[in-house]
Amino acid sequence: MHTAREYNFDGLVGPSHNYAGLSFGNVASFSNVKSASNPKQAALQGLAKMRALAARGFAQALLPPQDRPNLRLLRSLGFGGSDADVLARAYKESPVILACAYSASSMWTANAATVSPSADSADGRVHFTAANLNNKLHRSFEHAQSARTLRALFGDARHFAVHDALPATPAFGDEGAANHTRLGASHGAASVEMFVYGRAEFDALAPAPTRYPARQTLEASQAVARLHGLDPARTVYVQQNPDVIDQGVFHNDVIAVGNGNVLLYHEQAFADELASLDQVRRAMAGAGAELTALRVDTGQVAVADAVTSYLFNSQLLSKDDGNMALVIPQECQENQAVARYLDGLVASGGPVDELIHFDLRQSMRNGGGPACLRLRVALTDAEAGAMHQGVVMTEALYHKLVAWVEKHYRDRLEPSDLADPALALEIHVALEELTSILHLPGLYDL
Repeated sequence: MHTAREYNFDGLVGPSHNYAGLSFGNVASFSNVKSASNPKQAALQGLAKMRALAARGFAQALLPPQDRPNLRLLRSLGFGGSDADVLARAYKESPVILACAYSASSMWTANAATVSPSADSADGRVHFTAANLNNKLHRSFEHAQSARTLRALFGDARHFAVHDALPATPAFGDEGAANHTRLGASHGAASVEMFVYGRAEFDALAPAPTRYPARQTLEASQAVARLHGLDPARTVYVQQNPDVIDQGVFHNDVIAVGNGNVLLYHEQAFADELASLDQVRRAMAGAGAELTALRVDTGQVAVADAVTSYLFNSQLLSKDDGNMALVIPQECQENQAVARYLDGLVASGGPVDELIHFDLRQSMRNGGGPACLRLRVALTDAEAGAMHQGVVMTEALYHKLVAWVEKHYRDRLEPSDLADPALALEIHVALEELTSILHLPGLYDL
């Protein structure tokens, strides 16, 4: 067993952060459609979270935003002329498509890729597979830049392997780490990788949601496991409860969160709770670990409260004293049932003995909490040394990025502002400067 630390790569919120309500099935996103957003505040809230966790000694880094608007997308859909003409025509004829081209949803890096640490892979490398996100137009083109960014950060082939996204067909719908949990004795130990899927493409008799789409397929999860060279004995596939998908639980990380040997989950999270937990327990026992399952009953927290507060879209972080901290959004403390549950959790004497809360209102209103904002990557010391260092959060980098945000970001963005060609130029200039700050020349195909 190697020693390893878990790095959380948070998404740096992009300058085009807006509320377009593009994500059908995501209740928060849909409920704030067409309201004004504050990109500057969103980015500063995210940076404050990164800074605070880094100051606590947690390994913290960032993934830069993607270039927007996606003019290639707009031109491929028949909007022609100069860049300004393209934007004006798209706004006039299809403002929804324009909003897709401007989407800043890459901020939710839990959907950027699925990650398997070197302790789990057959070749002893850290494996990444960029998620195709093909269920939603505004996210379906993210994977190209996600793979490009991951290769820029993890380019040493001795330690890392970055795979392109799976085929962009319904059979291989893949939403990345939001439907993937790693459970084991420690970050450096060979662990169980649990894939949670919403439907099985090639099994017509398998249950599936009826109101909202199931974005992750069994077939996609199996393909990622093969690409990463995972041991079948330590790989578990669990079906998400179709009923909770229809209640707005669009990813597993909205209803369950795991870290180390702890799985915090809602009793309605899985299609077959007992069989799912038994699978995980047996696989973990084979890896020399014992599952600690923390079950949240419906009587304690209703699914609706879990969705609106994003209780489970939290981060479980291992502390040096062997216990865990739960990073929660401010909304958890504003929901009476959730706040009561969390008080009891911390007082119970169990593994979670601390709550760390942040104001992430801008992200929350668009449908993403603390867990959405981060991609977890367990790295040995050698691997951490081999990755690009310019994205590791430090006090110096924090202050540079705050100054960059204050200089380039708007503090109010209305849906109509997306038609303004000046916005596209502002973003272009900002990202050019960002590549210098992060020491990532050529990151974007600008």
